[in-house]
Amino acid sequence: MRILQNNWIALFLFLSMTSSLFGMGLRSFVALPVEEGGSVLRFQNIYASKSEVDLFVSSFAYGIDAKQTLLIGMPYRLKPSGDNRQGDLSLLYRYMLMQNDSFEGTSRLALLGGAIIPTESEIDYAAQAGLVYTYFKNRNEIDIDILYKKGFDSRLDAANYDISWQYRLLPSVRDDWGITQELNSVLELNGRWVEGTNITHQVTLGLQWIHANWVLEGGFVKDLNNAKEERYLLSARFHF
Repeated sequence: MRILQNNWIALFLFLSMTSSLFGMGLRSFVALPVEEGGSVLRFQNIYASKSEVDLFVSSFAYGIDAKQTLLIGMPYRLKPSGDNRQGDLSLLYRYMLMQNDSFEGTSRLALLGGAIIPTESEIDYAAQAGLVYTYFKNRNEIDIDILYKKGFDSRLDAANYDISWQYRLLPSVRDDWGITQELNSVLELNGRWVEGTNITHQVTLGLQWIHANWVLEGGFVKDLNNAKEERYLLSARFHF
């Protein structure tokens, strides 16, 4: 009887956290939890209107177990054409330090660590480490991550941060059973820094259309200082 009761509790917790399982920030791939043996594949296109740089980014996440996740990412430059269009391979290991679940939502804190492996022989390696925190309750989710990248030899240090707020627009009240279609608004504050330059602060506005096994999302990114670039992004996620 107790085993059956525990199974029902686990099921209700899963259903209550559905938005947290599929919602995440547009500019980062480190906050999304992945169940043991599960995987997520995301294809994202990012176009910078001022510099006319067009990037295609492939990201993959694999759930080793309930606490451990492997994250892989690699960009490819569609425009401008020329040499060295393949970007560096990013490898990250995420370990869940804390997770508190309830019927209303969840909070999670995870440690990030890994490396950046160059695809060109003349580019040096980098190590990366950081933290990611998620707070989800009712119709709101907040994801915060910070990642520092220590370059070796001639490679410059770099860092980035992302603060993302996702709000479920539809439905206003979720069904008690199953995973329904959902529409989220996304508002983010992002920062990008490379050694020797000032940090570039950015704001991102977007939408997420969430289904049971896939997510379509898009947004607009505006630099608040420095280059004052405008970017447009569109991505699709597939959950296995």
